[in-house]
Amino acid sequence: MKKALIALAVLSLTGGAAVAQSSVTLFGIIDADMKYVKTGDLKQKKLDSSGLNTSRFGVRGVEDLGGGLKAGFWLESEVGTDTGAGGTSTGSTAFWQRRSTVSLMGDFGEVRLGRYKTATKLHIEDFDPYSATGLGDITKVFSNALGTGAGTFSRADNMVSYETPKNLGGFYGAADVAAGEGNNANKMQDVRLGYKNGPIHVSGAFSSTGVGTKYKVQSIGGSYNFSGIKPALMYTVTKAGDKEIKAITAALTWNLGPGALQTSYTDAKANTAAEATAGVGDAKLFAIGYIYSLSKRTALYTTFAQIDNKGGAKYTVSGAPAATAGGQKSSGFDVGIRHSF
Repeated sequence: MKKALIALAVLSLTGGAAVAQSSVTLFGIIDADMKYVKTGDLKQKKLDSSGLNTSRFGVRGVEDLGGGLKAGFWLESEVGTDTGAGGTSTGSTAFWQRRSTVSLMGDFGEVRLGRYKTATKLHIEDFDPYSATGLGDITKVFSNALGTGAGTFSRADNMVSYETPKNLGGFYGAADVAAGEGNNANKMQDVRLGYKNGPIHVSGAFSSTGVGTKYKVQSIGGSYNFSGIKPALMYTVTKAGDKEIKAITAALTWNLGPGALQTSYTDAKANTAAEATAGVGDAKLFAIGYIYSLSKRTALYTTFAQIDNKGGAKYTVSGAPAATAGGQKSSGFDVGIRHSF
C-alpha cells in the first residue's frame, strides 16, 4: 500500500510538471499469457505476466535547456499483470526497479546517473529475438549460472553511464561504472562498441562485476536484415575465476504478413570447473514463436521453448518448475496478448 501511495504521489507531481514541460510522457506495456510449463515430470498451468515484453509503466521527460543541451529523467516500474503486484524479474524489490535515471544530453552524447540496464545486457538483447524475456530468453542457459554477478548483470544501482551521440556514421559506444557503496559485489564496469547502419548491425561488449573472483561477460554479435528476414549470430563467454560457460546463439526474425516469426538456438557449454557448481553444465535452448500485430500497439503471440540439459545442468525456461535432478528437460508453451500505451 505504501508503494502504491508513493507511486501516485510521484505521478501527481510529474503531472503538474507536464504543464511546464510538454515532453513529459506516461508510457507502458501490459502483457499477459496463458502458459503451460514442464520440467522433468513436474508440470504447471498458469496465467502469467510478461510473456513477450515485460509489463511496465513509467514516466519520462526531456527539457530543452538551449544551445543544444537537454536534461531528461526516466522512472519505470515492473507490473505483474496476473496479480497486479510489482514485478521482481530484475532482482530488485525497489518500486522503480526497472529504471530511475536523470541525464544530460547534447552534441557530446548522453551522461546518465541512476539505475538502469547495463550496456552488456542491451547488447545481448539486440541479438536475441526475445530480448532476454519470456520462454525464449537465451540468458537462461548462461547468465549468472556460475553463482556470482547476479546483482549487476542486467541492471545496476548507483551507475554512471555514457553513450556516444547518434551521428557518428553508424558507429556508437557506451560505458558504465557502478559504485558498490558498501557492497563490493555490486561494483561493475562495462563497455560496448558497435556499428549499426542500414541492414548491418555488429556489436561487442565486456563487463566485469565485483572484486577478487570477478564475474565477467564477453560477447560479440551481428545481424543483417535482408528486407524483412534478419539472421543473427552471437558468441558469449561468462567467467568466474576458473569457471567458464561459452554460448553460441543463432537466431532468425522473419516478417510474415502482419506479424513476425522469430526463432533462436543456443548451445551453451560449461568447462569442467564450472560443472562442479551445482546445477551448471552443458545445455541447448531452442525457441520458436509468432507475433501477430492487431495494430501498432496491440499484438497476439505464441511461443514454444525447450532447454535440453546435460549432466548436472538444471536450467529451466521462464516460469517453469525448478529441476529436481540434473539433465532434466524443461519446456514451455504460451499464448498471450501485449498492449502498449
